[in-house]
Amino acid sequence: MELKTAVAMFVIVFLAELGDKTQLSVLLFASKGGKAGFPWDVCLGACAALVVTTVIATVLGYFGKAIIPERVLHYVAAAGFVGIGLWMLWNTRS
Repeated sequence: MELKTAVAMFVIVFLAELGDKTQLSVLLFASKGGKAGFPWDVCLGACAALVVTTVIATVLGYFGKAIIPERVLHYVAAAGFVGIGLWMLWNTRS
């Protein structure tokens, strides 16, 4: 394992997650807090979901590289981000 890669991924994911819909959802769930004390159930559920989606992405990336060229993956990822951005812009008009 390369520490440089791990730190780079931490920084990238940390910055990407700041203020996104997932974080805002967790914030809202945690703020409801019916019981006294820290909402461990909310934290555990959100952490588990992030771990599972990260494992899926890592496995698909690792095994997918043998099937799909890296350049194609870059284009697909870019198109996906543009598509999501356009979809979000379209939905703000209603």
